[in-house]
Amino acid sequence: MDLVKKKVKFSPIGYIRYLKGLKKSHLMFREGKILESLAVKSWQIASGKTTISPKACFLDGQLERITGTAYTDDPHTAMHGGFAVEHAPTFAYKLKEVWMVNGFLYKGLHNFRLHPAFQLSKKMNYFPPAIIDTEIDHAAIYSTSEGNQYFGLWLTDDCANYALAQAEGIPVTSNIIPYSHMPEYESFLGMNPFRTNAVHMKNAVFFDDNWGNNDSKHLRFTANRNKILSLFSGTSHPGVFILRRNSGISRVMLNELEIAEKLQEKYGFKIVDVTQNTAAEILSACVGAKILIGIEGSHLFHGLMALEAGSSVLIFQPPNRFSAVIKNTTDMENINYSFVVGIPKDDNFYIDFEEVERTLGMLSF
Repeated sequence: MDLVKKKVKFSPIGYIRYLKGLKKSHLMFREGKILESLAVKSWQIASGKTTISPKACFLDGQLERITGTAYTDDPHTAMHGGFAVEHAPTFAYKLKEVWMVNGFLYKGLHNFRLHPAFQLSKKMNYFPPAIIDTEIDHAAIYSTSEGNQYFGLWLTDDCANYALAQAEGIPVTSNIIPYSHMPEYESFLGMNPFRTNAVHMKNAVFFDDNWGNNDSKHLRFTANRNKILSLFSGTSHPGVFILRRNSGISRVMLNELEIAEKLQEKYGFKIVDVTQNTAAEILSACVGAKILIGIEGSHLFHGLMALEAGSSVLIFQPPNRFSAVIKNTTDMENINYSFVVGIPKDDNFYIDFEEVERTLGMLSF
């Protein structure tokens, strides 16, 4: 932090994106080719790898219930596994003269959005700062637009990238805090980024792995999990159910609490509520769990930060929004992935408890 300088500068760069044809907008990140074209230096941090996707655990007839998907092109192929997955290498890109204003990064004729529009200040979109009072000689950007929109990707990708950023300069992110549990996790993981809304970076390093779960990513994720496990002790127990309630993108399971309470009464599951409990309380319940259960969504990544290899997850999938995103992480961490697809009822869905028990039986529970 000693390289941060308080130096007043005038820059209208936040306004020039309104001039038609002058600015090219991109999400941040997964823009390796563009970053490489803007960089004064590019290098490979970690090599890629090829893995074979394992088959998920599920009952016959589940996939036939699917009526819609999210971030999953072919659920039948994704769940049956057996195909090769190419995980991209991790690259770093060094850019000069980069500006950050109101959740956007500016370089030349390009801007990169770090945050979804609903998180950004609407007033500053029209009147962004023109006076920049902070300058950093050597900065490193670990945040991504996807991580700032989805809590699970922030935990798996952005937090894992933080270690890369520390090695290259001052870790920098915007001063927007999109998740209530974020400050706790930053404390648990020893993350102390420089938060700002208006900064000039003389040199800035960016990272891109195109969502690849290569060995470096696995080791950085595991290091973060080990930090969590060192803070929260717990003995082995049957499992934990993380209630989603009405958090995040709507996917209402009509009997969510009923299923959780049945698992608690019959099998000794612990129950936590992502809308009510702190991150510390959730993690304390997850440590030692043999099985993590809940509706598909980012809130389940609390549990993935504590589960050991060889444990299992059982995902309750909305039939109109089936997603295999969590399987990317469970595959990387050798955690068994299973699911039950809900039964539609009006605009919502419910889960058959008998199917839950049969799926648990397939997991040798």
